[in-house]
Amino acid sequence: QVQLVESGGGAVQAGGSLRLSCEASGYISSSFCMGWFRQAPGQEREGVGSIYTGTYSIYYTDSVKDRFTISADKAKNKVYLQMNNLKPEDTAMYYCAFGECFGGACTGSFCFQILRHGQAWGQGTQVTVSS
Repeated sequence: QVQLVESGGGAVQAGGSLRLSCEASGYISSSFCMGWFRQAPGQEREGVGSIYTGTYSIYYTDSVKDRFTISADKAKNKVYLQMNNLKPEDTAMYYCAFGECFGGACTGSFCFQILRHGQAWGQGTQVTVSS
């Protein structure tokens, strides 16, 4: 079983930056999908981005492209979300998700789809952006 622990949330003003971290532990294969989702009060959970650690293929949802960067340290089973130029609409609880992926179909965008039904989820970390 895989466990995920997120850290790095907080409160910033618009235009500021935050870096979220997510560490996976447990039985983990050599390559896997990890990604970030967020949920604002009263809204559905939405995907932010994902990475396949086998090739470091990355996918971002349009609203965060050019502002957010996902990276991973496979040796440490960690994934990071660097968030720059934050906007009030980025305010949400951010969740890390994990899923295994095998074979040639594994890409960042494929991970983005399968992580919606992720094998494991973190407890969430709050990001609040004030105007």
